[in-house]
Amino acid sequence: MPSKRYRKALTLVDPSKQYPLKTAVEILAKFPRAKFNETVDLAFHLGVDPRQSDQMVRGTVALPHGTGRTVRVLVFAKEGPAAEAARQAGAEHVGFDELIKKCTEGWTDFDVAIATPEAMSEVRKLGKVLGPRGLMPNPKTGTVTEDTAKAIKELKAGRVEFKVDKGANVQVPVGKVGFSPDQILENAQSVIRAVVKARPASVRGVFIRSCTVSATMSPPVRVDVREFMAAA
Repeated sequence: MPSKRYRKALTLVDPSKQYPLKTAVEILAKFPRAKFNETVDLAFHLGVDPRQSDQMVRGTVALPHGTGRTVRVLVFAKEGPAAEAARQAGAEHVGFDELIKKCTEGWTDFDVAIATPEAMSEVRKLGKVLGPRGLMPNPKTGTVTEDTAKAIKELKAGRVEFKVDKGANVQVPVGKVGFSPDQILENAQSVIRAVVKARPASVRGVFIRSCTVSATMSPPVRVDVREFMAAA
């Protein structure tokens, strides 16, 4: 049975209505809060077939106000300038053979993995461990790079990755409920624009079939994304 807090939130939103993004964020801000700083997410259902390689939707976007959470970064790099730069940039874990061994054994106590191009020859072998968890370094998302310091700074400042799942859904964090409505709005605008821009050329018809914004313990608020599609 839904909690008293959840039932109260339901009285503030019409589930059959799509709201302009600014209005949706304002409604979310009025919901009763949980006892912790909930994450705010945007969730999309896309008109793509993820089984087709030419309809894969993925990318990265820098959130103007960050995610509100600490990002733990692991860097696979042999000893040298790239490894030293990673340490100075604040990576929590830097190494090569020993980290590959730990990951092979199932250890994944980090949020993002970066690898130098040289390290990828061995890191690729971790695909079965890191892939299902969304932790595999990938050149398309800027996590396979020689410039480890730049990648770390961007990630810790609020760069997030998005990728469509098997059900044609994409979920992206856009902040915390402790953020101001304007901060959540600007982060959400950046994410929607990035998803719209990532539309595959082969997709026909409606690309974003639905979009909602919600907090961890709140009901979703449906968002009207037509203003973003018109500007694409």
